[in-house]
Amino acid sequence: MIDCYTWTTDNGYKPRMMLEETGLPHKIIPVNLGQKAQMAPDFMKISPGHKIPAIVDNDGPGGTRVTLCESGAILKYLAEKSGKFYPTDPAARVKVDQWLFYGSATFTTLAQQFGHWTIRSPVKAPPAQQHYEANLRDMLSTLDGHLASNEYFGGAYSIADMTMYSDVHIHGVRDVGLKDYPNVQRWHDAIEARPAVQRAWGPFPS
Repeated sequence: MIDCYTWTTDNGYKPRMMLEETGLPHKIIPVNLGQKAQMAPDFMKISPGHKIPAIVDNDGPGGTRVTLCESGAILKYLAEKSGKFYPTDPAARVKVDQWLFYGSATFTTLAQQFGHWTIRSPVKAPPAQQHYEANLRDMLSTLDGHLASNEYFGGAYSIADMTMYSDVHIHGVRDVGLKDYPNVQRWHDAIEARPAVQRAWGPFPS
């Protein structure tokens, strides 16, 4: 059984999507960021940087107990554990890794800054808002260009797509719109229609 510690944020939805897609046995454990639950000492033993998501796999390699944070690392771990959504061919893996790391390290990081300065911050700083909106639109253009000749980011649907979907869904669809990025819109809608994704984006299990 995998314990998944998460919340309703862009990064928080990523392991939920993967767990639903793979069917790995798991339990969702909400970590209420508004109540600073991520600062609890017991949680920080799992995620030293007090970040969600994090997982505890009580049946890790060789029967060991694995604790893991960072959404990209979690996606890759779950892919290798399940044997799903991560190609076995080394050349194909290189392509998936490129977009997995782009999504985790670049796209989500800058999209979160857009969300902070443009949506959530009570302090209005127009230069920062303009800077991060320009960054977001530039990244969406990058994604749109790749998807013009590719159905998904790494070949078949994979963890490379899962790592970018949540920020496209939150900031692309809701905040700036995708009318200028038709290939991203097509890709987003195909993923949104997947039953596992719909379950992952539903309420937390009671």
